[in-house]
Amino acid sequence: MRVIVIGGGISGLAAALRLSSGGASVTVLEGSARVGGKLLTGSVAGSVAVDLGAESMLARRPEGVDLAREAGLAESLGPPTAASAAIWSRGEMCPMPRGHVMGVPGEPEALRGLLSDEGVARAGQDVSLPPTEVGEDVAIGGYVAERLGPEVVDRLVEPLLGGVYAGDAYRISMRAAVPQLYEAARAGTSLLAGVRGLLQRTPAAPCGSPVFTGIEGGVGRLPGAVADACRAAGAVIRTGTPVRAVRAHPAGEPSPPGTAAPARWTVVTGSGETLGADALVLAVPARQAARLLADEAPATAEGLRAVEYASMALVTMAFRRADMEHVPGGSGFLVPPVEGRTIKASTFSSNKWGWVAAQDPELFVLRTSVGRYGEESVLEREDSELVELSLRDLAAATGLAAAPVDRVVSRWNGALPQYPVGHTARIAGIRAAVEGVPGLALCGAAYEGVGIPACIASGERAARETLAPAAAGSARE
Repeated sequence: MRVIVIGGGISGLAAALRLSSGGASVTVLEGSARVGGKLLTGSVAGSVAVDLGAESMLARRPEGVDLAREAGLAESLGPPTAASAAIWSRGEMCPMPRGHVMGVPGEPEALRGLLSDEGVARAGQDVSLPPTEVGEDVAIGGYVAERLGPEVVDRLVEPLLGGVYAGDAYRISMRAAVPQLYEAARAGTSLLAGVRGLLQRTPAAPCGSPVFTGIEGGVGRLPGAVADACRAAGAVIRTGTPVRAVRAHPAGEPSPPGTAAPARWTVVTGSGETLGADALVLAVPARQAARLLADEAPATAEGLRAVEYASMALVTMAFRRADMEHVPGGSGFLVPPVEGRTIKASTFSSNKWGWVAAQDPELFVLRTSVGRYGEESVLEREDSELVELSLRDLAAATGLAAAPVDRVVSRWNGALPQYPVGHTARIAGIRAAVEGVPGLALCGAAYEGVGIPACIASGERAARETLAPAAAGSARE
């Protein structure tokens, strides 16, 4: 089976590795000059390696850790050295509350200090409220505000969801983004009790087991290692090869020019080169996939066009420790949108990752995150302006007065798919439409999760779906 994977992000690479291991002849076509998508390492202050994209992945979901081990990075995996995060709220750093599910608490008292006394009291009223109908889906912000009050949403749910989706809690689907919370909401009358039940039912992790893990040298090393594993399994990976068009061929149609055997699909690259394949895996953003499929799979393309994206930027800065009156503690902090600040979070990389600090003990590296859905105007500012706005917010939050010795601004335009109310149904419709298109599979962050493990799982699912017809045919023989 000849398979072309369009897109060399971690989803496409995960699909390519599984396909190659399953006996397929795989070619990966990546339009940019490198593989990895939103996973990227770089450097600051000359030679200090840092992640310029995603910096960690869930350790308690196996796909990311398993793939890293398979790609030869087992010895480089490691948890953060400082895990204590905070929320900057009302001018104070408040420790991240314990006992919550994506910001929704099991006990209102756990939020005292972060919420006002009135906000804590309002959250406690949940137990006496009548049931709230959730239907087929509901926005997490609206539901939580109705049950626990708007302060819980503004001060905790919003900053946590903003860190994952760069989205608006009052638009984000509870069913798609936090499905376990949606099921708890459907099953009971008290949201607080539902969260407590979820926390009690969560399997206990082994003693000392981390929630998140990183990779020494940067999570951005993962795509290159997986690409090497793909090549070792026989795959061909071509960067700088954008795809201009794809065309499906009915059974019995003559082979496209330049192909050695009848092909179900033809792929036309930006240079006009024509490639034939028995199957396609589209591991590109939804709107790019919609453009490619507009003629050959219009029903699928229609659903894909409806997927929205948010943009963001990361500002990575290095400071001389000697210039800092005090070094911030902990791993960083989140900023609720209601605070009206530019940054939505800051990570103290030299505290959080031992490998960052070890490269130059005289430097302190941190980064800020800017950009939420609907706030794209701030990202129109020059790099220097984003740095100045970040420094202004950092000074207000931590007292930082030093000037950075270096800074790098990484812009991720249209990087984060949004999961609004109805997203689960939309994706189900897209999946159903794809089932009617032989030899086509989709994968990526737009479908069942934006985190690294979810993207890997999406790629592996696409590989299984692609290989299944051939496996079924072999079984019949």
